[in-house]
Amino acid sequence: MTSLNQDIKDKLLRLNVLEKIIVANVIIFLIGIVFSSLLSWLELPSSLNQFIYKPWTVITYAFTHYDWLHMGLNMLWLYFLAQMFLNLFSSKTALNVYFLGAIFGGILYLLFYEFLPQSRTNVPLVGASASVRALLIFLCAYMPNKEVRLIAFNIKLLYIGVAIVVIDVLGLFGSNGGGALAHLGGVLLGYVYAKQLVKGNDIGKGFEKLMDAITGFFKFKKKSPLKTVHKNKSKVGGYTKADFDEFNNQKKIDVILDKISKSGYDSLTAEEKDFLFRAGK
Repeated sequence: MTSLNQDIKDKLLRLNVLEKIIVANVIIFLIGIVFSSLLSWLELPSSLNQFIYKPWTVITYAFTHYDWLHMGLNMLWLYFLAQMFLNLFSSKTALNVYFLGAIFGGILYLLFYEFLPQSRTNVPLVGASASVRALLIFLCAYMPNKEVRLIAFNIKLLYIGVAIVVIDVLGLFGSNGGGALAHLGGVLLGYVYAKQLVKGNDIGKGFEKLMDAITGFFKFKKKSPLKTVHKNKSKVGGYTKADFDEFNNQKKIDVILDKISKSGYDSLTAEEKDFLFRAGK
């Protein structure tokens, strides 16, 4: 059993950040099967009045799924995107796009859900689709002319991105208008992030610093035992005056020898000849 646990731990450590997010989604889904009531604390409510009591849900909804098909399709997309994304960009950029895509999708859902043609009351938002859309459209906007293999033919990322946007816009008028609205939030975030990055502006840096500060707050450093240190006042930066004198003398010798190599011994001043003579002793 110990060996099996170690093998699982080693495999988890070798996963990239987006694959670890896939594992987190699967674990939360399995927990939800056993304790379904817990998922209500993770889903994003459609009302701002309810959201103010559960602000964390603007992120946690992107890790929450209620059925296998919904989760499976999102995780399949995420797996393939991970291979392409992390070959080009850092893990931190991937996390920035994933989480900011979720946040922006959630904000659009909260602000505009009630204006949709088929909006219904008390319909919470769940699923990683907004984050997945953000990663996909980021790639489409960053390198639109790159071709990828799709079944039996190659297609540019530009056309994939356009097709996704058209599908989501049409989805606003369907039964899952709220989901389509969140998708478009992820789309917008991914597009703006990529276009700004092309210009040299990483709009995710602020979010990245915030996350680093939060994670750093929960890291506890082991305190080393106190030690008594006797400071040698005759040393500066770990060196004595004699060390500095020797170093300076050697530099002066190097300069004089360099002058000899370029202009000959006769080019030296009397002072330089005397210094070289004394150093030779």
